[in-house]
Amino acid sequence: MPRVSDQHLAARRQQILEAATRCFTRNGFHQTSMQDVINEAGLSVGAFYRYFKSKTDLIRAIATGIVGGLARELDVIVAQEPLPPLTVALRQALDTAERRADGEARIAVQVWGESLRDPELAVLVGDIYRTIRERFVLLATRARDAGQLPPDTDPEAVGPVLFGVLQGYLLQRILVGQIDVDSYAGGVTALLPLNSAPASGTRVASPSRSRT
Repeated sequence: MPRVSDQHLAARRQQILEAATRCFTRNGFHQTSMQDVINEAGLSVGAFYRYFKSKTDLIRAIATGIVGGLARELDVIVAQEPLPPLTVALRQALDTAERRADGEARIAVQVWGESLRDPELAVLVGDIYRTIRERFVLLATRARDAGQLPPDTDPEAVGPVLFGVLQGYLLQRILVGQIDVDSYAGGVTALLPLNSAPASGTRVASPSRSRT
């Protein structure tokens, strides 16, 4: 039999992940069976299990993909030259979160819940969120070095708080509602009047991304 190309395997794996993401977003992890995902992907059982052996494998793969995309966007924000005011950078991070709020972020909230009962998944989630938190520690470091924060600021203390701003927005946006980026960013600006930041209701352009 002819050898299946790596490109074909990667495309088929992505097809399954996208199908699983739709199912989990629509019905949640516990109400979604493997057969539901197989049907959504339009594959045979044998073809499906070639790529993923369990629902947990799917969750791990989806979570890893989500954090990879978010980390890349945060890297762009943190690497801006010159660094914008910290409140502006946070607004850009919130805009990134908002773009994901109705899809990937809902999966993320479910992953957090699953990690409470699955020790292996808890390790993965811990690694993932440490990765994201590191971006905010770096942002705090750059803000301190740029004179936006006092020179004796400890970025290792400030970074997790900045990360909490992002997490808090997503949780309230998904679980509570009645919140939007403009009002939330306005609240952050009121608490952190660092340098000059746009008033609530003013859109902040996302940082330009380099093209490969």
